[in-house]
Amino acid sequence: MNGRTAPRQAVTERTGCPAHRGATPLHGPEFAADPHAVYRRLRAQGPVAPVELAPGAYATLVTDYRAALEVLRSPDKFGKDARRWRALTEGRIAPDNPVVPMMAYRPNCLFSEGEAHRRLRQAVTDSLDRIDPNSLRGYVERSADTLIDRFAGQGEADLLGGYAKQLPLLVFNQLFGCPAALGDRLVEGFSAIFDGIDAERANALITASLSELIGLKRAQPGADMVSWLMAHPAQLTDEEMIHQLVVVMGAGTEPQQNLIANALRLLLSDDRFAGDLAGGSMPVEDALDEVLWLDPPMANYAVHYPLEDVELAGVRLPAGEPVVISFAAANTDPALHSDRRTGNRAHLAWSAGPHHCPAKDPARLIAATAVERLLDRLPDMELAVPAGRLVWRPGPFHRALTALPVRFPPALTPPVAHHVPGSPYAPGSQHHPAAPHRPVPAHGPAAAHGSMAAHGPVTAHGPANAPGPVPPPGPVTPPGSAIPHRPATPHHRPVPPHVPETSGENRWNADPMPYGPTSRYGSIPPAVTSTAKPPVSASAAPRRPWSSLAAWWRGR
Repeated sequence: MNGRTAPRQAVTERTGCPAHRGATPLHGPEFAADPHAVYRRLRAQGPVAPVELAPGAYATLVTDYRAALEVLRSPDKFGKDARRWRALTEGRIAPDNPVVPMMAYRPNCLFSEGEAHRRLRQAVTDSLDRIDPNSLRGYVERSADTLIDRFAGQGEADLLGGYAKQLPLLVFNQLFGCPAALGDRLVEGFSAIFDGIDAERANALITASLSELIGLKRAQPGADMVSWLMAHPAQLTDEEMIHQLVVVMGAGTEPQQNLIANALRLLLSDDRFAGDLAGGSMPVEDALDEVLWLDPPMANYAVHYPLEDVELAGVRLPAGEPVVISFAAANTDPALHSDRRTGNRAHLAWSAGPHHCPAKDPARLIAATAVERLLDRLPDMELAVPAGRLVWRPGPFHRALTALPVRFPPALTPPVAHHVPGSPYAPGSQHHPAAPHRPVPAHGPAAAHGSMAAHGPVTAHGPANAPGPVPPPGPVTPPGSAIPHRPATPHHRPVPPHVPETSGENRWNADPMPYGPTSRYGSIPPAVTSTAKPPVSASAAPRRPWSSLAAWWRGR
């Protein structure tokens, strides 16, 4: 298959428990601290290697780019239906193993195959395709303003818990057309799932809330994704609706928050982003490319199961053994080595093949807008601790920080009150704190959340991975030198021209269907635009360098 593939006569037979052959653990603080060192060791074993995802849960990890594409693009050899997972069906994996919620079967488009997959995925894809990017940008900007107003006057914040984690949920509530009270309940339920707090109650809250939302939309449909999904020719049942909405919202929140947080970490810590454009700094879109290549929000996933005993890269894999794709390792395959990742979107962060992410373009737009809005509002922001002291959350699948503490000059004017539907910080909401929030606790459940909600109503078993200690936000001398001034003017760039993600097959069409009174999809109201807000941060100190980025986007 490639230069590193073993000859057929040297095929290795992999059967039985890999633990006796030194399976490499992908859990614990050591892997979380430096996963790329682990990937380098695994590559020494060949394009595929045995790993332990959690105590007692074994799989084969694909670290080679070409081998990964072979698995992702060969549904005739590798299936997605987790009911093929022999170790689970035969009782060799306990039902409460921490990786089961991420890998067990759900009746949704992520775990289905064949005609069932085509039917469910087409309904989801067609509904996502109807999202207008200008309206989406407005949703993100208003949601961002709601969250920024909450902490702008404090001079410090945890951008993970107070911004990146909450923003995708607020945006989805608007895309779903949730009434405010119902949106608050969905935010509460998904937040509890990600925090690992009473997953059984959170699951019940999410299911009940979505059932109520579906009932409302059946009685009074609107220009929202729930109504579009409901009106699709696939004619989904209410139960199917719940499962598809949960996979869309779950897959678009945990990975989305990691993409936003990891991009912010890079922008605030990497010297390449610290100068003006002439000196070599890169815009936000390029920072997202860098993150998607090197630290994708879902580092290892796309679990497949051989339909029968099969050879992959010189190793024979038995039917029903989990095969996990390492997006992070495949993206950094030495065979692809290049220092020019800017504008190169052949990475596998969105997967590939028939199960590639159908929402990669909206996800990228949400992340870019969230980062730009924050930097516009608080241009003097800097990390509150050295980048090397940031702690990564343990887990085999995600690449996620436990916290992202920052500091900035407090706002000189009172924050503007907003109420975004489903906002946990809305005035009068049960989530609206009465006292200033100190966002960087040394310990706490927020650091331990997993992304099991991406796959449908979850089990009562929360993630077992506990985070490492979060560094305190004490006085730290920031590394680097003074940075040029950024003008206090929010920038509004147009939606950039589409650059195809070359590893996937579907392109996002912002206006793929005719809209109007005669359309079977009905009329779509005009896109709602947001009102520009001035920066709330003011300081006599040298400012961060986002002025050149804003000017570049306006010129573009």
